[in-house]
Amino acid sequence: YLATKFFYLWAKKTFGQILPSKARCFYDQKILQKTFGEWKEQWTVCRERKLSLRADNHYRHLLLKLMFKAWRAYVCQQQGKRNKYYIAKSHAKKQTMLRTWQRWLVHVGVQRTKHGMQSVALAFRERSCLRISWAVWRRQHYQKCSGHKMNILALQHWAQSLQFRAWLQWQELYLYTQNEKQKNTRAVTHHQHWELRRCMGAWLGYLNLNRVKKRQNELAQEFHRSRTLRRCFSDWQQSWKFRRRMQAHQRDLEKQAARIALWRVFAHWKHYVVLCVEETQQCELAEKHYKGHLLVLQKFWNCWKSRL
Repeated sequence: YLATKFFYLWAKKTFGQILPSKARCFYDQKILQKTFGEWKEQWTVCRERKLSLRADNHYRHLLLKLMFKAWRAYVCQQQGKRNKYYIAKSHAKKQTMLRTWQRWLVHVGVQRTKHGMQSVALAFRERSCLRISWAVWRRQHYQKCSGHKMNILALQHWAQSLQFRAWLQWQELYLYTQNEKQKNTRAVTHHQHWELRRCMGAWLGYLNLNRVKKRQNELAQEFHRSRTLRRCFSDWQQSWKFRRRMQAHQRDLEKQAARIALWRVFAHWKHYVVLCVEETQQCELAEKHYKGHLLVLQKFWNCWKSRL
């Protein structure tokens, strides 16, 4: 009972004095009234439309009858005129055929002379056009080849400049990190400095050994790759000479040069990425070793203080 009471109070406060059920019934009634009014209007319009269609059909039927009568009279009149026109036309054709035959004979003689002169002029024109087009094609071909070579040189220069910039940035960052490490090591005591020097010497020796080994492996891989590339390129060049003509040969060489340039750029970039990863790993190992060494030193310092 309390739940229903509070529900009705909540409904009055949210929806007002009128409940949603009453509003829904009123809305359905209004919709039914509107639909009935619209249906009634459409029914009256359809009825009026049917009556107008019947009147239009009756009017068209009458017009068609009148038009058929007028057309039949016009056809009879045109048949008489057409017969007279055919007789006059046949007589005129006979007269014009005699005149045209005489003129055609004269025209044929003139056209024969014109055709001979035109054939000679066309042959001369074709020769001159072929010479001009051959000169234009040679000029365009030379310009296209020179432009392609200049694009290849520009791409190579751009790749080298990017590598040089990346190397300078890495060198600056490495020098900055080394300076920071030196500043931190100067703040430590003489005993810690001596221990750190000994540990750093051992770590640098290990790092140099690893660098020498990795450098040797990389040089061997690069030599093997360059050797295989040269061998593949020579084999491809020999087979290509027997299959293609001079123009196709030049295009394939340009494509191969562009691919080799891109491969070299990618190889240098990959080598640089590997060096960066190795440098970060080595820095992390050095920091871990330094932290462990500091913990050991702190432990010995605490023991020394307790004994003192």
